[in-house]
Amino acid sequence: MDAATIIGILVAWGSLVLAAAIGHVDVSIIFARWEAFLLVFGGSIGATMISFPFKALVQAIGALRMVFGAVHLEERETIATLVAFAEKARREGLLALENEANDLEDEFMRRGIQLVIDGRDTDIIRKILETEVGYVEQRFKKAESVWTTMGGYSPTLGIIGTVLGLIAMLKSLGSLGGNTSNVTGTIGIATAQAFVATFFGISLANLLWLPFAGKIRERSQQILLLREIMIEGILAIQAGDNPRLLEEKLHAFLDPEEREMEVEAGGGVGELGTAPAG
Repeated sequence: MDAATIIGILVAWGSLVLAAAIGHVDVSIIFARWEAFLLVFGGSIGATMISFPFKALVQAIGALRMVFGAVHLEERETIATLVAFAEKARREGLLALENEANDLEDEFMRRGIQLVIDGRDTDIIRKILETEVGYVEQRFKKAESVWTTMGGYSPTLGIIGTVLGLIAMLKSLGSLGGNTSNVTGTIGIATAQAFVATFFGISLANLLWLPFAGKIRERSQQILLLREIMIEGILAIQAGDNPRLLEEKLHAFLDPEEREMEVEAGGGVGELGTAPAG
């Protein structure tokens, strides 16, 4: 599990509960109006289903693995692997990479190295890999868009729920007739109940749906950066670039702070011949 996501949800909702407690908010009013939650939650899902094809919704749910799951993106290890491959290709030829390529865990890198071994043209390799990256990027954007849309509909559904609550309140006031002895108390309680829907709408949007979209966007950018590193490394291997020059080239993709840490640690990204296979 991704610790930042879990801790973030606990802190966000915990802060909300704590603020309600400090402000002496009667939470029984909130928990007594589950129909408001049903309206906001179900209405947001329904409106989002209208906005997107079913396949996009399934992909958005699947993308939650990127939100709650720990994603291991080891750029330095990937660079070290590519440098080791480049050195072996220069020393023994491209065909010598076949066994190592089959052992790679990353399917994208394995496919790229295999295209190089098969002797495909550089432009063809780049086009194939970039097309696959573009498709993955579109899937990420679609998943992000689904959760962003949910975040847009929830507050609106909350307002609709509040309007329905106010309509019910006015109707009940009308039924009192001439009995006005407890009108003030009735209006206060009914108004508070009516705004529970707005509470759910705003809370779900800003404490769940929009943060989900933000996390998917951040994860996708990290994954796409790793794919870009792989493409540049694979094409450099095919071109027969010097392994040390390749290392410096790919090193530029790392965060400046990480590059400084590597220098302080006393060397490059990884030792040739000891890089992981996947």
